[in-house]
Amino acid sequence: MTTALDPASRRAAMTEAGLWRDATLLDHFRRNAAVLPEKTALVAIRSDSGSQVRLSYRALDELSDRVAVGLTRCGVRAGDVVSFQLPNWWQFTVLHLACLKLGGISNPLMVIFRERELTFMLGLAGTRVFVVPACFRNIDHRAIAQAVRPALPALTHVFAVDGEGADSFDGLLVANASADELAAVRAHRLSPDAVIQLLYTSGTTGEPKGVAHTSNTMLANLLPFAERLRLGPDDIIHMPSPMAHQLGFMYGLVLPAMLGATAVLQDVFVPETMARQITEERATFTMGATPFLNDLADHCIRTGTATPTLRIFVSAGAPIARPLVTKARRALGAAILSAWGMSENGAVTTTRPEDSEEKVTTTDGCALPGMAVRVVDPFNNVVPAGEEGPGPSDSLKPQ
Repeated sequence: MTTALDPASRRAAMTEAGLWRDATLLDHFRRNAAVLPEKTALVAIRSDSGSQVRLSYRALDELSDRVAVGLTRCGVRAGDVVSFQLPNWWQFTVLHLACLKLGGISNPLMVIFRERELTFMLGLAGTRVFVVPACFRNIDHRAIAQAVRPALPALTHVFAVDGEGADSFDGLLVANASADELAAVRAHRLSPDAVIQLLYTSGTTGEPKGVAHTSNTMLANLLPFAERLRLGPDDIIHMPSPMAHQLGFMYGLVLPAMLGATAVLQDVFVPETMARQITEERATFTMGATPFLNDLADHCIRTGTATPTLRIFVSAGAPIARPLVTKARRALGAAILSAWGMSENGAVTTTRPEDSEEKVTTTDGCALPGMAVRVVDPFNNVVPAGEEGPGPSDSLKPQ
């Protein structure tokens, strides 16, 4: 049994092992914005209108500066929580970068949450600013946000993307920022040990729990992940999974910004749309649950659609059946990888691009550097190599 380390000892151990490199996403992003200012950082396509926004690293940097000033004018300070219940729209990425620039804590929330969940989550976080879509998939999120506001004394501002008047997201996009305001944002240096994200778990065993991540804890997973999958600045990362979920957040927002790559965001999963975006944007990497993989492969087979640039599809959330891997490899021409992880860690295990079909379908791969796993029997005893642990239906009682 591993003994838990006190924070100082844990920090020393992680740093000595080279897992905590004391860099932040803001460090990586600012470097990329300086070196690759005109490179496309983000492509966001709205399913409701078909509109497309393409932002360079320079534009993304400038927009997040303006939103950081807007949040500061709303009273957000280092350590304050900013919650956003948004689909995969460009405003999501801008908000997280803006929070990093002033030391705020990003709290992404799934768009499926309603009054009960929001009251609990916003209240526990002590949210200062809440950003929602005015309407998404026929749900009036602005009305829901206003309905829960009286029960949340810490919540001082609500903004709506596509809203009107004082609560419009445009109110955060400060157009008249002073030189002093911008200088303060650009001068801010974020500690790698400062909390940058608060993400709620699903709450399947009780009330949702808030998982807190720092730059060190998050990048300690993403850097080995990118190294194992040989991802770099030339990759185009397509993300159909919600960025309000840790999969979408870490691998669709943080990963491309860290690498200097291009992110392509899909706000509603439709296999035809995903195939078209992968083809038109020449995506090389994507990641999603098993149904995404199955439906995309079926669409490509049925329509004869080819995805020649796609190099890797990482499927997580459920075991992948061997027939699906066979079908998807044939349909997509990409390596199909399996991964297992959780909100607290990101990906814990993955297979490798060179792994056989058998390994992809019978295992979740091997642990990433910095991760430790063990297989135990129903009584928490470590089993010998080559033996399986208990399945979900195995009894926890002696036989």
